[in-house]
Amino acid sequence: MALLRVFICLLGLVVLCHSDCTFQELVIKDLNNPPKGCVDQDGKQQDFGSEWIKDCIACSCTEEGLSCCNMLPDPGEVEVSDECELVVNKQTCSAMVVLKSDKTKECPLN
Repeated sequence: MALLRVFICLLGLVVLCHSDCTFQELVIKDLNNPPKGCVDQDGKQQDFGSEWIKDCIACSCTEEGLSCCNMLPDPGEVEVSDECELVVNKQTCSAMVVLKSDKTKECPLN
């Protein structure tokens, strides 16, 4: 049942963010010494129930495993018209589609 909740949450994040998500299932190697969390991309131990953001990638650790979603859209997957462009702000982990001629004005997505 818990795995189903994780799957539904991940699916919701994908729909909302239009981003790439990964899930790394927790592997228990020693039943007498089970893990107390997940190992992140940097090799650091993260406790079960923890959530963090690094480099615009939002991650969470559950007893099922480690899930991470890129908070920024993939530029190749965002359709924009010829007069518009996708501008990504890695400081705020946000993106906007703006006019090439006036970057202060947003463009409608196609």
